[in-house]
Parts: sequence; structure tokens; C-alpha cells
Amino acid sequence: MNPQKIQRINELARKKKNIGLTDEELVEQKQLYREYIGEFRSSLRGQLENMVIENPDGTTINVKNLKKKKL
Repeated sequence: MNPQKIQRINELARKKKNIGLTDEELVEQKQLYREYIGEFRSSLRGQLENMVIENPDGTTINVKNLKKKKL
């Protein structure tokens, strides 16, 4: 997410706390939050899929492959 959008999220949050938001600003805030959460989840999913678990016996398991075995 680009810095301008994050800055806008913060501006809207401050304004909501201090004086409140108009209907248009509430819609914009919800849309920005959805976009932010979507990117956060995508990033976290990518990090988790690239994790490797090392067992005490020295073998390693890729979390991505572990997920496929359980399905």
C-alpha cells in the first residue's frame, strides 16, 4: 500500500476521533481499511508459506507442503 493511502487512513482516523466523518468519508475509510487488510493478509500468507519447520531429528518441512498434506 502506498504511503499516501496510509497517510489518508491516519488522517481519517484522527478526524473521526476528533470531530467525526461525513458519510462519504466513512465509505472511503471502509474501502481503505479493506484494501489495507487485504494487503496485510496477502503479505502474512506469503511469509507463512515460505516458513520452514525443523524437526529435532534435523528434517525440515515446508509449511506450504504441510498445509497441502492436511487437506
